[in-house]
Amino acid sequence: MSQQDGFASGFLTGAVVGGLIGGLIGALVTAGKSNQKDEEDRSMLNSERSDPKAIRARKRELKAEASIEAARQSLEDKIAQLNSAIDDVRQQVSTVKG
Repeated sequence: MSQQDGFASGFLTGAVVGGLIGGLIGALVTAGKSNQKDEEDRSMLNSERSDPKAIRARKRELKAEASIEAARQSLEDKIAQLNSAIDDVRQQVSTVKG
């Protein structure tokens, strides 16, 4: 019985310690990536201020994002219409069978 008690306490201790170590490593990796992204953003902003081509490219990118968002919204509206039509047909079929 003492071996089973030792196993359970060891298992729980290992799970807690492993979780703490994993969380710490995850936080460090995430912080490192965040710092790299911040540096990339700063360098991009600095280059955009001095480079008209970069400014135009950024404007094109923003327009593309806006058109993608408009297309997504249009698709959501069409899906909602289709769902409504499906519900109507389902109700009609259930009243015919019922």
